[in-house]
Amino acid sequence: MTAPPERLPPAPPPAASARGATPRRGTARYVVAAVFTAAVAVAAVPDLLFGLDQRSPFVQLVSMRPWILAGVLALLVLLLVVMVFERRVWPFVAGVLAVLLAGGALVLPRVLPDTEPARGAPFRVLAFNTFEGEASADQLAALIEDQQPDAVAITESGRAFADKLEPLVEPLGYQVHVTTIDPQDDDVEEVTAVVSDQLGDVEVRIGDETAAFPYIEVSGGELDTLRFVAFHSVAPVPGSVPGWNSDLALLSRWCSGATPAVVAGDFNATLDHSALRSGTTGCGDAAAQRGAGLIPTWGPSPGIRRFGPQIDHVFATDGITAETFDVRDIEGSDHRAIMTTLRLPS
Repeated sequence: MTAPPERLPPAPPPAASARGATPRRGTARYVVAAVFTAAVAVAAVPDLLFGLDQRSPFVQLVSMRPWILAGVLALLVLLLVVMVFERRVWPFVAGVLAVLLAGGALVLPRVLPDTEPARGAPFRVLAFNTFEGEASADQLAALIEDQQPDAVAITESGRAFADKLEPLVEPLGYQVHVTTIDPQDDDVEEVTAVVSDQLGDVEVRIGDETAAFPYIEVSGGELDTLRFVAFHSVAPVPGSVPGWNSDLALLSRWCSGATPAVVAGDFNATLDHSALRSGTTGCGDAAAQRGAGLIPTWGPSPGIRRFGPQIDHVFATDGITAETFDVRDIEGSDHRAIMTTLRLPS
C-alpha cells in the first residue's frame, strides 16, 4: 500500500550541498601544504627567497644547509610512508620534494670534482685562522716548511703572533707582512701575509675599507699582474650582519676586476650564502673545484668541527684552477688550515 503524500518521509537534502563541501576541504589541504612547504623552504633554502639568508637568523641557519637537507630528506621519507595509507598527503610530499631538489642542486656541485685537468704554472696557497693568536706557531711553521706555499693568508694574526712565526719561517725563505706594527694590538683584529722570497720584490698594500678587519694585497715581483689578497670578513653575528654583507660585496673588486687575483682567508661564509656567491662572481672556489666543498673548516672543538661549516676559502679568478685541496688541524685554533695548489694560465 502506498502512503498518502502527506505521510511520506521528508526528502533527503540535495547531494549538491555535500559535494560543495569537498572542494572546500581540498582547497584547505592545498593551502596547508603550501604553507608547510614554505616553512620547510625558509629553513632549507632561504637564499632563494628574496635574499632572506642575508638577515638574522637565516644567515646563521643556512651555513648548516647540508645537515638541514638531511632532515628534509628524513621528513620526505616519513611523508612517503604516510602516503601509503593516506594518499591525500601527496601535496605535502610534492612540496618537500621540490625543496629537497632545489637545495640539493646548490650543494651537489661542491662534491663533484671538475673533470677538466688543471694546467699552467703551480701557485701554492695556504690559509689559516689562528683563533686570536692562540694557535701553535711551531705547527704552522712546520706546515709551511712541509707544503712550501708561495703565499699564506693568516687571519687573527697581529704583530704578537707574527713575532712568534717570523723567526721560524724567515730561514725557510719567507717574508712576513702584518697589518699592524704595534705588538699591543689584538691578534684577532689583524691579518698577516707570508710571502715566499721566490716571488721577488713584491708590493704590499694594507686596505681598511672593510667593516672590522683590514686586508693585505700583495702584487708585483714574480706575481706579475696577479694579486694575492689575505682577507678576513667580520662574522655575521646579530648586529654585524650589515658589515658582513658589505665585506663580502667588497670581494667583487678582485673577482670581477681587470687583473687575475687569488683571495684567501676566513670569509665567515659558506657557498650557501648568496652574499658570498654574489661577491665572488667571476671567481672559483678551490675546494668546490676539487669536490671538497663540504669539508668543515670551523668548529668550537675538534669533535664538533667535523660537522661544522666550511667558512675558510681560497678563491681565484676564472682561468685559475685548483689542482689539489687539503685541510690540516693545528693545535690551539678552532679553524683548520686549508691548502691548495692552483694552476695559473700561461
